[in-house]
Amino acid sequence: MKVAGVELQGARAAVLGMAKSGLGAVSLLRAQGALVTASDMKPFGSLEEHVRTALAGVRFVPQSEDPTLGQDIVVLSPGVPDDLDIVTAARGRGTPVIGELELASYFLTGPIIGITGSNGKTTVTALIGHILQHSGIDAIVGGNIGTPPSVLVGASNEDTWLVLELSSFQLETASHFSAKIGVCLNVTPDHLDRHKTMAAYQAAKGRLFATQREGSFAVLNADDEICAGYSALTPGWPVWFSMERPVAPGLYVRDGMIVLDGDPVMPVSGIPLRGRHNIQNVLAAAAAAHLAGATLEQIAAAVKSFPGVEHRLEFVRELNGVAWYNDSKATNVDAALKAVEAFDNRLWIILGGKDKDSDYRPLAEALRGHVAGELLIGSAAEKIAGQLSEIPQVACGTMEAAVAHAAGHAQPGDVVLLAPACASFDQFTSYEHRGCVFKALVRNLDGERETRR
Repeated sequence: MKVAGVELQGARAAVLGMAKSGLGAVSLLRAQGALVTASDMKPFGSLEEHVRTALAGVRFVPQSEDPTLGQDIVVLSPGVPDDLDIVTAARGRGTPVIGELELASYFLTGPIIGITGSNGKTTVTALIGHILQHSGIDAIVGGNIGTPPSVLVGASNEDTWLVLELSSFQLETASHFSAKIGVCLNVTPDHLDRHKTMAAYQAAKGRLFATQREGSFAVLNADDEICAGYSALTPGWPVWFSMERPVAPGLYVRDGMIVLDGDPVMPVSGIPLRGRHNIQNVLAAAAAAHLAGATLEQIAAAVKSFPGVEHRLEFVRELNGVAWYNDSKATNVDAALKAVEAFDNRLWIILGGKDKDSDYRPLAEALRGHVAGELLIGSAAEKIAGQLSEIPQVACGTMEAAVAHAAGHAQPGDVVLLAPACASFDQFTSYEHRGCVFKALVRNLDGERETRR
């Protein structure tokens, strides 16, 4: 099989980044007969034991020693920037450089639904998979949500939809990859530490639509100017969703009812997820699921039974009249803003983590008069404190200190919300790790009265 013009059998292939996507790429390349060199910023001995085990028999070269030299093709894990000096040098030598998603696309079979956006894509990906499976339509969920595309190759088949959450990191090198149904939820500033400019970030998301083929569909947010602009990139058919006005073809809200091309789907009140943004997520998921074959009746029934996704406005517990919510997936300012707007209660909000060159000032209006206190943690705490100085704040430093402060000061009727607006990698290995630590701390609190939902 040729990938990016390279016959993999006997080819020398370097994979940069040994997280799960990189390991998946190593396995897929080896299965195709490539001579694989694995690489990571960490030395081999510092990699986790399961990574070292998976790389048994594979040549390993530290990234510092330029593993791209002498290679026929280079594959990047999503977490590896494609503008690294060694990557730029490899391209300069004429070596094809592709991402793990692009590699997998040569081997995946079956139609693909690709979901991207700055916020909400994990919820929408899981919801589309839930609707399809509830409707008796075979579907596999993966991508950025959990299982890398390269690992899904063996399970993919012509009769099964692949529902893939796709980040800008995965899409920026896409060319051969093509989604039958592409979905973009929104595009707001994020990952500017990686992409450097909003234009580059926007262009990376747009690869989902620029790589589509005739007969495909682009499900786009008509209320988001950047999303709407992607309609000019796709050779397929745009299908719209809107919270603001009727759209055709597409879904919108009318008199408290979700409507598809004039036909009622379900009442907004039947959506079990909290927050206005989740109505928008349901519109997008319903549009994609309907294009994949789900009926309106099946969509309505599946949405009502959707349990939600861990770390997304996840209720943890109620103790002494205080409700605790985990939205660790709020890794950017827009996501944190949506989380704040989902509550009318007085809030204590835990903010901070690793900064992504973000501007936190848009949070000020939503927090003012609504938030009892910002509990600041992580390396971004000082920057957030400076940009949101008019909001009451407490420099907590750690998650443990933030939870303890909230437990000691929140009053009955208050909500304590983890919505960090930052990446997790200063104190945690992932947003999942951060959310799990928060939940463990909250569940270990002692109190007089606890309510579970």
